Amino acid sequence: MFTSTFTFAKGEYDAEFHALDEAIAQAARAIPGYIGEESWENAQTGLISNVYYWESMDALRQLMRHPAHLDAKQRQGRWLNGYQVVIGQVMGAYGDGGLAHPLAGRSIGSMGARHP
Repeated sequence: MFTSTFTFAKGEYDAEFHALDEAIAQAARAIPGYIGEESWENAQTGLISNVYYWESMDALRQLMRHPAHLDAKQRQGRWLNGYQVVIGQVMGAYGDGGLAHPLAGRSIGSMGARHP
């Protein structure tokens, strides 16, 4: 499994931004191999991170090649004050089951989903 973490500094959003953002979200959710996502905002820095979870690199690459995603990459400077993308391989995930999470209940790597 893989993650793509998109961290960005918020700029000025408009209706075009929201439409494109929703198109990308819908495209991601429609790709076989999409597992889920979560978002975080750091109140101190104002940075926002969106973490997408994928079954495979091929699934992630499908989003990277999607026309809405390519359009957003070209025009991001209109709406963002900087961004960073980090692609990672998931080596394990576990928890006590008390939090809803895209990887909850999945056995991943040697750690396992239910490992304390």
